[in-house]
Amino acid sequence: MISFKDIRNAFLVSMWFIFLTFPIMVIKVNPIDRIITWRWQNMIYIGIGSFVLFLASKVYSKLKDTRLESIRQAQPRQETKWTQTIFYDRKIYFPLIGAVSFFAVVFPFVFSTYQTNIMITALMYVMLGLGLNIVVGVAGLLDLGYVAFYAVGAYCYALLHLHFGIGFWTALPLGALLAATFGIVLGFPVLRLRGDYLAIVTLGFGEIIRLILENWNEFSKGPSGISNIARPGLFGIDMSLDFAITYLYYLMIGLVLFTVFMVNRLQKSRIGRAWFALREDEIACQAMGIDKTKTKLTAFALGATWAGMVGVIFAAKTTFVNPASFTFLESAIILCIVVLGGMGSIIGVIIGAFILILLPEYLRAFSDYRMLVFGAVLVIMMVFRPQGIISNIRRTYTFNKNAVDSQK
Repeated sequence: MISFKDIRNAFLVSMWFIFLTFPIMVIKVNPIDRIITWRWQNMIYIGIGSFVLFLASKVYSKLKDTRLESIRQAQPRQETKWTQTIFYDRKIYFPLIGAVSFFAVVFPFVFSTYQTNIMITALMYVMLGLGLNIVVGVAGLLDLGYVAFYAVGAYCYALLHLHFGIGFWTALPLGALLAATFGIVLGFPVLRLRGDYLAIVTLGFGEIIRLILENWNEFSKGPSGISNIARPGLFGIDMSLDFAITYLYYLMIGLVLFTVFMVNRLQKSRIGRAWFALREDEIACQAMGIDKTKTKLTAFALGATWAGMVGVIFAAKTTFVNPASFTFLESAIILCIVVLGGMGSIIGVIIGAFILILLPEYLRAFSDYRMLVFGAVLVIMMVFRPQGIISNIRRTYTFNKNAVDSQK
């Protein structure tokens, strides 16, 4: 099953991985004692590990091709995906939802405040991923400057609280509305752009927003940022730090459920079908009479709305904002959540957000290697499952000729 060519390629891949990881895995510098430690055993581990993994991937690929060929030769049948079994079989779906709901409710009482704070961050990225999923996963518009709308929402609340004393609940819809306005402003210049050109323009837009916030000291306080931002209130009750974190956790649970409901309804609506048509073929979409301008602007505006809401929540959670929190890396992480989870899939984006946000946190015990593991997970996913963890299940329609004939 494994040929000599596969073994040769596996050897070359292992040599390439050794070369790439040599400065990190082999060389360890002690700046205090000025000593360099050479960890040659790590080089052997990397070489053997990459060699075995490459051969395993080849075996898996050949077994998969053999299985697909046998399915083609056999009697044709509709294969049921495991995602369809889990999320459409009521015997599995409802108990799973009940278990997840129970775990979400008791989480702050079982785990520490630190763990609850991490979960709040993960839920924030779930909302950000679902918002970007509208733009990238559903409408097919590659947006690399999504963090700009996140920053707009955060600074909207920070500045309104600083100058006018406006609270969280008033700033939440205002931040969403302002971010949606910026989404429309971004959408107009890029109506004719697609692919790489669209990505470059949106990337530039995100950097422009960050640089304005960093250099306009009179407006945004520059790199020093804005502090003493009020946390979300509850009928004027004076809350301790632990109680405020627990309250924000349950607030995030509610907002995530609201986001999932709204995004699901949007995808099944008329504008959602227009977004899917725009993603598949823009020219055919126009030929079917769909207004391309309106469709794109709606996608940018609605996607930015959720980023603005999360920006307000971020400012309330940390009680401090500065431009360093809104770099391109944030946009890249949110885009990775959408791609890893599955383009256009709501459940996939939620799972992808939890993996990408919680995995680095819970790998702190392996602080020297956790980013290496993080990158390896992404590479493995893109090799073995490029459609994402849970691919979007497209609705299909079948023509029942017998039912039509019986009605005649």
